[in-house]
Amino acid sequence: MNNQSKLVRLLSIMAVGVVVLLTLASNIFITINTGEKGVLFKKFGGGLVKDKIYGQGFHVIAPWNTMFIYDMREQIREETLDVLSTDGLPITVDVSVRFNPIADKVGYLHEEIGPDYAEKIVKDVVRSASREVIGKYTPEEIYASKRDSVRFGISSMVETTLRSRFVELRAVNLRSIKLPPTIEQAIQNKLVQQQEKEQYEFRIAKERKEAERKRIEAEGIKAFQEIVNQGLSDQYLRWKGIEATQILSESQNSKVVIIGSGKDGLPIILGN
Repeated sequence: MNNQSKLVRLLSIMAVGVVVLLTLASNIFITINTGEKGVLFKKFGGGLVKDKIYGQGFHVIAPWNTMFIYDMREQIREETLDVLSTDGLPITVDVSVRFNPIADKVGYLHEEIGPDYAEKIVKDVVRSASREVIGKYTPEEIYASKRDSVRFGISSMVETTLRSRFVELRAVNLRSIKLPPTIEQAIQNKLVQQQEKEQYEFRIAKERKEAERKRIEAEGIKAFQEIVNQGLSDQYLRWKGIEATQILSESQNSKVVIIGSGKDGLPIILGN
């Protein structure tokens, strides 16, 4: 074989190699983007590697292996559910749930559930928890005072179940709760009546407190007057009159003193 033939053969082999390399490039050169994690399946090396998680960046793997990539960023799922209250009345609830895979458990998530975990478990868990929790309350409780309790109950159940399936719950929100129109109107009327009753009772209590305050004030004034009257005897008043007369008589102002013309014989002092 001459040199030209060897060169042609070598070029052919190289060309085939390049074609094969380009064909397998997507299986060999793996890029994991920001917010993603990868879990590797080794076809000839023990299967799924659950305890080693691949982070963002460029990775080279054997062409017969497979890298499964999971989006780790927060996801939102919204559900509209028709549920029954504790007394069997229909309620329509809009629930939104935010979640993401647990980073160091992606391998276990892939082994037990797979990339479509949101559809397989999150949906069913939210529906089941919503029906169970709302079924413990009456429409009036849900509408008026137990909305936070309902949300907390759903959140608690969903969080426990999802964590056991390698998914982390971020939040549960009740976007809306719709009751049958007749039930909602009846609840609103009852709430208005309750508010009016509470306002009336508040006014009555306030007026009673004011009446009690005035009674105590009057008793205090009466007691004070009795104490003062007991201390103002005729002798005491006459003595104080003499003292006052003496003080006025010593004043530098001009005055006229009429002896024995006042009440009880006290002098009258006329001055400027």
